[in-house]
Amino acid sequence: MKKYVIIAAFSGALSVGLGAFGAHELKKILDTAALQSFNTGVRYQLLHTLLVLLVVALPFVSEAQKKRIATILFVGIVAFSGSIYLLTLGMVPAKFIWFVTPLGGLLLLTGWILLGIYALKQKKTTL
Repeated sequence: MKKYVIIAAFSGALSVGLGAFGAHELKKILDTAALQSFNTGVRYQLLHTLLVLLVVALPFVSEAQKKRIATILFVGIVAFSGSIYLLTLGMVPAKFIWFVTPLGGLLLLTGWILLGIYALKQKKTTL
């Protein structure tokens, strides 16, 4: 689980850095809609990074389940937030990666649902 905590730490730091970059530098060059999109990517990255940290700390989730959820969430973060960053900054035309953002969102949703399913399957009365 140490690997997932390390990745989450770097992802969290990256989201803080990108948020500061957006607030201080990008607001000078992006319009309001583009800046809001960029901030959505930052917000989702930070939120799901924190979710990974929570998941790896949960005692009722098995190691295999933690790995599955964390991997799905990290891939979702890269696909969802990463594609938003690329699109917002004009680094890649939308026609090439239009499907990546919704796929990333689907992976993030999958991570949440898996966590709920694993919690429901617990036979212990306390979570």
